[in-house]
Amino acid sequence: MPIAVCNAICRCSCGIAPSTLTVIPKAPVFVNGLPVASVSDVIPMVNIKSFGMCQTVANPMVAAATAAATAAAFGVFTLVPMPCIPVITSPWISSKPTVMIPTGAVIQGGDKCMCAWGGVIEISIPGQFTVS
Repeated sequence: MPIAVCNAICRCSCGIAPSTLTVIPKAPVFVNGLPVASVSDVIPMVNIKSFGMCQTVANPMVAAATAAATAAAFGVFTLVPMPCIPVITSPWISSKPTVMIPTGAVIQGGDKCMCAWGGVIEISIPGQFTVS
């Protein structure tokens, strides 16, 4: 898999929409004019944006909305997704930990990090494209 760069496409197992990875060009490492992503690019709503709506009851907002909707439906479970605000619990897990840039190991397609609400966030498209 190619190394991930700014605007790589990410997906969360608990979100309903893809998101893009934003890499602040703090290290002088670029591929095709785009900053290379590293394990340290995990700041919520800065590097990792919202995945639309969150669908896990581990998220307190989803749990509260779901409990209210379930009570209103006389006990019939009614999942109510709520806006996703990622809460990242650790750096990206790099599959290339020996390829280093000044901000840490690079990440690539398939690499993952975790959200506190149980979501697995994965780089699905690393962001490098070639035009023939």
